[in-house]
Amino acid sequence: MSNEMNNETHKHRIDRISAWAHAWKWTAIALLVVLVSTQVFGWNIQLMARGQYMAMTYRDRQLVEFVVPRAGAIIPVKWGDLGKQLVDAGVIDIAKFEELYASRGGIPDEQRALLTGVKTTGSDAIAKDLGLGNDVIIMNGENAGMWLNLLWAFGLGNKNGILEEGLMVTASSGDASGFASTGGWPVATGNVMDHYSAHPFVTLTVDQQELVARVAAGTYRPCCDNPTHFPDCNHGMAILGLLELMAAQGASEDEMYRAALWVNSYWFPDTYLTLAKYFAERGVAWEDVDPKTVLSSVYSSASGYQQVLAEIRPVQYNQGGSCGI
Repeated sequence: MSNEMNNETHKHRIDRISAWAHAWKWTAIALLVVLVSTQVFGWNIQLMARGQYMAMTYRDRQLVEFVVPRAGAIIPVKWGDLGKQLVDAGVIDIAKFEELYASRGGIPDEQRALLTGVKTTGSDAIAKDLGLGNDVIIMNGENAGMWLNLLWAFGLGNKNGILEEGLMVTASSGDASGFASTGGWPVATGNVMDHYSAHPFVTLTVDQQELVARVAAGTYRPCCDNPTHFPDCNHGMAILGLLELMAAQGASEDEMYRAALWVNSYWFPDTYLTLAKYFAERGVAWEDVDPKTVLSSVYSSASGYQQVLAEIRPVQYNQGGSCGI
């Protein structure tokens, strides 16, 4: 009897997601992401913050499945063994990292695999189904904090001219050690600045570097008023790392903006759910909003978002943003 009830509950959940997708004219790829990810990860993710989620209005719950799907979103970029490279280079001291997570119950196995370079069956299965290759980043509410840390470490350690010649240097009189994205990284081997722009994990061509610089200049995050080409906080450094990685793998400008919006949304869910509501009330569905527009200073900077809040009641998802470390 209990199995029948579980099956019926599972069916109702799938039917509900399908209804939401139809009502909001979800794009085919977004629906595929949710359905395939659900098959792999199951409905355990859906139980996260269930009380807060069910307390939301029906309309706001619909927004969740567009903006921060609980089953996860695919970021079409390969991670490969970069976690292992970060550990081997000392950007991540694995002992310090383990100690940090010990008080939180330890590092889940599927997230530990991101540090060891061991591929996970779930990631491979989704990648195979979508024809994206192995090791794509699959972000959800449970692992968004880990991805923030890993991309932060990568952005900090990867050798790049934005770190060596940009605002991190010019705004600090040549000493970039005092920023949250540098001095705030506590799990490096030795002095963190020994790893700052020190390791050629990926090397960009001139065109790829120009692409990263262009997207970084147009990508903001809600915790401050700085664009990604001034990555003085962990979120900025993490997005810089993501953009570098995507450019090195041949991503287009549009793909990079879309990926940056996904990760920002998981790191600041209340902000982007509120923005989705803001656009919806003006007749623009979230899937039709240009990511470049949303990520501009008008909406995604701290001051820009405050202006939005003057016009709309914010969505309270209470899943909590991911601050990393």
